[in-house]
Amino acid sequence: MTFTAIIPTEATQPLKTLYLLHGALGDHYDYLTGTRIKRWALEKNLAVIMPSGENQFYVDKPEQGEYYGAFVADELVEFTRKMFPLSDKKEDTFIAGLSMGGYGALVNGLKYHETFSRIGAFSPATFLKQVWSKDPETAGSGTFNAGFYDNVFGGIETIKGSDKDYYYLVEQLIKNKKVIPEIYLPIGTEDFLIESVREFHQFLQKKKIAITYIEDKGGHEWDFWDTYLKRFLEWLPLEDDVATLHSGNVTGE
Repeated sequence: MTFTAIIPTEATQPLKTLYLLHGALGDHYDYLTGTRIKRWALEKNLAVIMPSGENQFYVDKPEQGEYYGAFVADELVEFTRKMFPLSDKKEDTFIAGLSMGGYGALVNGLKYHETFSRIGAFSPATFLKQVWSKDPETAGSGTFNAGFYDNVFGGIETIKGSDKDYYYLVEQLIKNKKVIPEIYLPIGTEDFLIESVREFHQFLQKKKIAITYIEDKGGHEWDFWDTYLKRFLEWLPLEDDVATLHSGNVTGE
């Protein structure tokens, strides 16, 4: 598996870390080309780890011997902490993503709640009710068909009430009196996923889960994600902007 890392080199203490998941049809370079994440990470002494998800929604399929969830939320965390000077504290470790990656951040942030203290889900793919009901309008965009979801989730009928089901994961954490990571959830008012995101937000409100929910003008697009990735970093408990030398602030003086 491949990942891209942004590692500030001037930090004097273990780095706070964001594991950032791309969307469908994307790869580990997406955020470098679609947002200004490199500049912001360096300014805030934040390490950012961006793995490749291969359109697999970051879930485990034991029957197929594929563990994309365990890879991003367990193996990758352990590996990068050995490779780079990263903090091993929960309060310094965050997970986020957009669209498919927003779904991946939700389910893995909840499942691995002992690892991640905060979750960022930008325009998350919260359409699982339509998937398991086999609604022909599933996902809204028509990018993938039912056969694709059946393969990705190891059988559509296995989703509900499993660790792929964000509703179930929240219910289990409440039942077992576990601390649920704080959630940052922005969605564009022109985004085709907005109704399913609103439904999930209402569910979280009823359960009294700590959440920062935002609806703002925009669609399922990079302009929206670039804006809200920056605001998400401002929401995280990070350092104020630090004076770092990078290509965005080099001058001829």
